[in-house]
Amino acid sequence: MHEEPIIFSDAAAFKVGSLLKDEDNPDMHLRVYVTGGGCSGFQYGFSFDKDRDEADTQVIKHGVKLIVDPMSIQYLTGAEIDFQEDLQGARFVIKNPNANTTCSCGSSFS
Repeated sequence: MHEEPIIFSDAAAFKVGSLLKDEDNPDMHLRVYVTGGGCSGFQYGFSFDKDRDEADTQVIKHGVKLIVDPMSIQYLTGAEIDFQEDLQGARFVIKNPNANTTCSCGSSFS
């Protein structure tokens, strides 16, 4: 078995699957991307996307597809996409070993 470039946790896959079931659109994928900006230089983004480009990296877990564009994968290789519910609320989080610094909101890094 080959190692995936991104770790897609069970919790995140189940949450995405649940959201897609609610939307009644099984053709959608969770797209994770990196953009410039945020308090630390780069920030993470999540969206649901029907389109998948040939160059996108795809990870499938429990039948749910996570896709990342070629520019973003260079910042996300080895990262874990997870879903957490705690006192701060329910949210997708990225645990990224490539980030030198992370801001307190957890959605931007450098």
